[in-house]
Amino acid sequence: MEGIDPKTAMKLWEAEMTTEGRRRNMRANRSKDTSPEIRTRKALHSMGYRFRIHVKDLSGKPDIVLPKHKLVIFVHGCFWHQHPNCKLASRPSSNTDYWCTKFERTRLRDKEHQLALEMAGWSVATIWECETREPPVLDKRLREVLENGLNSGPGEVI
Repeated sequence: MEGIDPKTAMKLWEAEMTTEGRRRNMRANRSKDTSPEIRTRKALHSMGYRFRIHVKDLSGKPDIVLPKHKLVIFVHGCFWHQHPNCKLASRPSSNTDYWCTKFERTRLRDKEHQLALEMAGWSVATIWECETREPPVLDKRLREVLENGLNSGPGEVI
């Protein structure tokens, strides 16, 4: 469905998916090593930064951790984490109660993890999926995050 706007693609997808097909497709969505994560990691690595990924003993298992700098980076999918004012964050038109509840729980969980990390002295940054699509945009955003994160005190949100 290349070249189709996300809302139209979602409607077409919903129309052709059976309940079982939709369930199978949703289960196939990765929670780690997603394309946006990999693009972000490659960009960071090319800037000379070394990091750890999916650190289990930190709240929320951050996607990228720079322990030397006490900085964690979450790479959020715009749809799953409902990036405000983003065209990739469309809401499905079927089963709206389920999706509203799911998105709200995700937002609350994100806030809880962020707060726990801040309380533990970590600076927390979020890179959105849409920011990873164009390398110059991603590089600019990462430089912003790194500049602010490396110069900020522990517990700051970037």
